Amino acid sequence: MKNPKVLIIYTGGTIGMINDPETGALKPFDFEHLYNSVPELKQFNYKLEAHSMKNPIDSSEMNPSIWADIAKTIFDNYSEYDGFVILHGSDTMAYTASALSFMLSGIKKPVILTGSQLPIGQIRTDGKENLITAVEIAGKLDPAGEPMVQEVAIYFEFQLHRGNRTSKQSTSNFDAFISYNYPLLAEAGVTIEFNHAALLRKGFQKLEVFSNFNTKVGLIKLYPGMPVAAYAPIFDLSKTEGVVIESFGNGNTFSSTELENKIDSYIKAGGLVLNITQCGKGSVAHGKYETSMMFVRLGVIGGYDITSEAAITKMMYVLGRFSDRDERKQHLQKNICGEFTQI
Repeated sequence: MKNPKVLIIYTGGTIGMINDPETGALKPFDFEHLYNSVPELKQFNYKLEAHSMKNPIDSSEMNPSIWADIAKTIFDNYSEYDGFVILHGSDTMAYTASALSFMLSGIKKPVILTGSQLPIGQIRTDGKENLITAVEIAGKLDPAGEPMVQEVAIYFEFQLHRGNRTSKQSTSNFDAFISYNYPLLAEAGVTIEFNHAALLRKGFQKLEVFSNFNTKVGLIKLYPGMPVAAYAPIFDLSKTEGVVIESFGNGNTFSSTELENKIDSYIKAGGLVLNITQCGKGSVAHGKYETSMMFVRLGVIGGYDITSEAAITKMMYVLGRFSDRDERKQHLQKNICGEFTQI
């Protein structure tokens, strides 16, 4: 069996930072010195190569154009490598993982995003373990000789999560990420224990990249006493073609003729509205309570237990890929790459 070949893609973020000796400020380290920073990587029987994005960024600056660059890098190198590890800032990692899961249709190799809460040059950094194990997972094969992971995932603090099921839960703890509604793909202890039942497996598909996302997406989080008029511009089809609503509990809303009329006019004009729950754990269930019946009457789409990050990036994907309203609606309701649990 050949030694696995893994491409490490550096986008920026805390994991790649070192302290400037003159200013004390954090700056991206020279990726050529990766082995000096993490000498443990030399013990792998893997062939590792590195690629740094042209202008590494803080993950707060992440956007669909950079997602497209990452997806193209993977696509262009797909036949050359057995797996990919993306070093990324933690703040928007769940957005990037979700976006890539939709962009990389037919992916059959591991794309593992990881990062750290402390720079890799610091003594107590979590970056070394995250990077080392992410690389190991990226080269793992199943008993049939196929890649163990065949999807986009996030590895952080001994846990491997499905990328489009994951949200950042902490700014200070090392276990920064959580999958509220989906089990872990793997857990790293003395050995790496994979949850085979949770791993995504699809029939044969050719890898395709679609990155022409339509960013005309609005997001509204409902709250008691919300002045509906202040959010009226979001329901302007010339500004947004899709709106994600974060509602209460199982998909509930307050009574408001003004809000109902805004949504009704927007949908009739051709807009799409996707309703997701504000709760981390649980699912939208239209009709369970009377307070969600307005959404049912208006034709609002229920998002089941999809995360906000996946809902927004999926809406961008669907709006970009399809122009027909019925096709858009059909694909928003479809489980494309394991992003929700249909009930």
